[in-house]
Amino acid sequence: MNTLTSPFSVAFDSFSTRRTSTADPYATEAQTAALLSRGADYRRQRINASDMITTDEAAELSGTTRVTINSWIKSGRSIGVAHLRRGFKMPKWQFEPYVFPVIQSLSEALGTTDGWQMLSFLETPHEALDGLAPRIALEQGVYGQRIIDLATAEGH
Repeated sequence: MNTLTSPFSVAFDSFSTRRTSTADPYATEAQTAALLSRGADYRRQRINASDMITTDEAAELSGTTRVTINSWIKSGRSIGVAHLRRGFKMPKWQFEPYVFPVIQSLSEALGTTDGWQMLSFLETPHEALDGLAPRIALEQGVYGQRIIDLATAEGH
């Protein structure tokens, strides 16, 4: 996935869109600090969103154990983002029957088990899906293989 792709608006609005040949191509310290701060704010908000559950809640929902859930996160079979205190938080919607079978292949296609990258991919609108986020496209009946193909293109 392109590391400059962002599912949320961050400090890019403070960058000048016009560049001259004498302009410094690098962000200032203040711009970098603003970008990092907004990213951290987004992560805190996303972790605390109502659709995020703990690994214990995920284990109960899926009829397995927390140890198994942690194993799934580590292997890319489930999406888990590091919680600020300890453990992981997980989007509850990933356990829906139209999403769960796609997660492992998505992880492999993106070449990562990082929960933030996988979550970002699934929640970022994409032109190839007529502006829908892959997760929404799956909810609306788009075949999982189309999402995997898109992830393969993004991941390589």
